[in-house]
Amino acid sequence: MASAPSEPRPIMGRVDRAGRLIAADAELATLQMEAGSSIGATLALPQVAAVARLARKLGIPVSRPAVAAGANLDVDLWVRAIPEGDEVSLTLEGWTVRPAASARLATLLGGDSESRPAPEPGEWSADEDMQLTSVSASLADKLGADASELIGRPLMRIFRLEENDAGELPLVAALAARHGFAGQPARARNGDPGVILSLSGEVMFGADGSFAGFSGRALSSDDGGAQPVPQPLAIDQALNEALRSPLDRIIDAAERIADRSDGPLRNDYAAYASDISSAARHLLSVIHSISEEPGQGHRTVDLATLAAEAAVLIAPTAETRGVRIELEPNQALPANGEERAVIQILVNLIGNAVRHSPAGGAVTLRFASTENVASVIVSDHGAGIAPADQQRIFERFERANSDEGGTGLGLAISRRLARSMGGDISLDSAPAKGARFTLSLPSG
Repeated sequence: MASAPSEPRPIMGRVDRAGRLIAADAELATLQMEAGSSIGATLALPQVAAVARLARKLGIPVSRPAVAAGANLDVDLWVRAIPEGDEVSLTLEGWTVRPAASARLATLLGGDSESRPAPEPGEWSADEDMQLTSVSASLADKLGADASELIGRPLMRIFRLEENDAGELPLVAALAARHGFAGQPARARNGDPGVILSLSGEVMFGADGSFAGFSGRALSSDDGGAQPVPQPLAIDQALNEALRSPLDRIIDAAERIADRSDGPLRNDYAAYASDISSAARHLLSVIHSISEEPGQGHRTVDLATLAAEAAVLIAPTAETRGVRIELEPNQALPANGEERAVIQILVNLIGNAVRHSPAGGAVTLRFASTENVASVIVSDHGAGIAPADQQRIFERFERANSDEGGTGLGLAISRRLARSMGGDISLDSAPAKGARFTLSLPSG
């Protein structure tokens, strides 16, 4: 039975290109065997394997929280995956043993169900890239596949989402706003096309507070009726103040460090402090948007300041990929919008530009304004986008290159957010000439 290490230390492992666990410390090897696999066979811990796949796909180190199922217990882990040639090295820390949850991996693989609680009908979970990390046996039956075959596949390739009675896609809206959802009609792409499922999900967060995916259910009328609709997250005044106070202190301390107010400091440490300050300010704006009164979301914002904050949030990714982010100096650029939505759009646009830029390239952010419109232009020097694809990539689940990862929702969500604020996103591109995305909003 898997147990905690006798002394606090990282647990190491290694996965090959085919996803096989080819080396592992004793504790990881024990979990692998309790999951019905072995050293040299496919890594049978779905959430750990998902982190390894993501690191290989991106070509950069990735750290994520994960849960691994032992024979009679669960283990909470912090997984760090580092690509090394054709292999990925794994470092597991924070090994915390707790009682087993209801959905057991051994049950999914056909183990002894009498000694383990049965999973709830229709349970599923997906990571931040919307790739499935767990599927209950009952849901797998509805989808016309074995549960083990579905792990790691994009949720949008398993379900065909349909609009609800209001003409909306609740899951897409929830992915944009990072909140729970319910009542998302869907059909199984490979299952019975006559069965309509209703998807619901709650947000999962990583140890650093970042979005880590959804945990939810997919029910049909045979599974017990309607699902409860998650209530929008509300923050009362007392909790609002309780959250703001420590964030204000974090921002103040980080800015003092970045400004070297307390004495000399290495440049990289000062840069880290600046990143902390920007991330805390972004979180503060999220709290503000949650706690504000309905109908007060649109106000005058400064596009130049928000663009700078978005650039800071993407800077670590750009640095890893060897891409520069160049921000054109600009005075305040007032626009009518909502801070959190604007930052989310710009993070998406800048992140896309970084991802499609060659190593050593640059992503530039410029600004423009007229009497009625304020704009941020995000340009890259990547492969560009063919004219025939320039409208298609704004559709849900569409990507310019079918080999790309992700869900194909980023641009669709960004354009929807922009239009909800009375603005839009436009594209100017050509093959081999890079791409230029422009976020335009009404002038503030």
